[in-house]
Amino acid sequence: MEKRQSIKDIEANGDVRGLFLLGAATLNQARNGPFWRLELRDATGTMEAKIWSPQSQAYPDLAPGQIVDLEGRSGTYRDRVEVTVERLRTLDEAEQASLDISQFLPASERPAAEMLEELERLCREVFTHAPWRKFVLGVLRDDDVRPRLLVAPAAKAVHHAFVGGLVEHILSVTRLCLHLAEHYPELDRQALVAGAIFHDIGKVWELTGGLANDYSDEGRLLGHIHIGLERIEPHLRKSGLEPELVMHFKHLILSHHGELEYGSPKRPKTAEAMVLHYADNIDAKMAQMRGLFANMGEGETGWSPYQNTLQRFLYRPARTPEPVATTRRRRGTPEVEQCSLLSKA
Repeated sequence: MEKRQSIKDIEANGDVRGLFLLGAATLNQARNGPFWRLELRDATGTMEAKIWSPQSQAYPDLAPGQIVDLEGRSGTYRDRVEVTVERLRTLDEAEQASLDISQFLPASERPAAEMLEELERLCREVFTHAPWRKFVLGVLRDDDVRPRLLVAPAAKAVHHAFVGGLVEHILSVTRLCLHLAEHYPELDRQALVAGAIFHDIGKVWELTGGLANDYSDEGRLLGHIHIGLERIEPHLRKSGLEPELVMHFKHLILSHHGELEYGSPKRPKTAEAMVLHYADNIDAKMAQMRGLFANMGEGETGWSPYQNTLQRFLYRPARTPEPVATTRRRRGTPEVEQCSLLSKA
């Protein structure tokens, strides 16, 4: 079967026909009867769709992770393009097995294996204390961690919620922490970077990834902070790290959400824990902003839809004009930026 239409190509007031992954499917109640609220996904983005009553009653068992063949009509609601479904069919296992699943799963722009190799190169540069190096590289090369890390998303939604998203987020937070450690030399750079690398490692077990990308039973019951520390505890015991460093590392992981109401078992109580919390928060927010405005053209301005997680609309402003050479230098390539970082590290 052919996928036909992609989400990025759907514009308002047009016909829609193609194969899409259901990222979410909830049955709600309206005045004239029940209706389905769907999230359509593919590798190019996400879009909301609805099946109104009485047609909705013909589909009793829609669920996230299903691939559907649908026809409908696009329109706008609250300044967002969405689809009104006119016909829908769920693909069976044989049909789904014949598809290239990568067409339906958003992925990092950089290969996850390339980012993980970069992370390991940073580790060999940063960790001069042998127990830290043994611990960090031991976890990253663990057969129960590495394959999962190469495909894991960093979240179910909001930020880095795509294949390779977790290693992209980890690498970005690590590089932010290195820059901050250079600016604030009183920080314990090795402890801080170890916390940056493993602050979200529990997400490789908390989230299922794949087509449905939902929370696992372990994820719902325990959460990624507890899971992460539990799974890497054997590596900590074998590392030879001093007890004081082990205690500080655990505090970094336990406190990286910042506040108790945000799921942090502890609030940051060291300078390194404070830096890790804000670096993690900045990277998550910037990834969210990047995703919201990804489909805007160069120099285009405008507002996002209302963001429930931030309780506000977000705006993409006009940019200050810059010479072309300056723009290229500021954006740079990952390789150039990496060489610069390592030379300072």
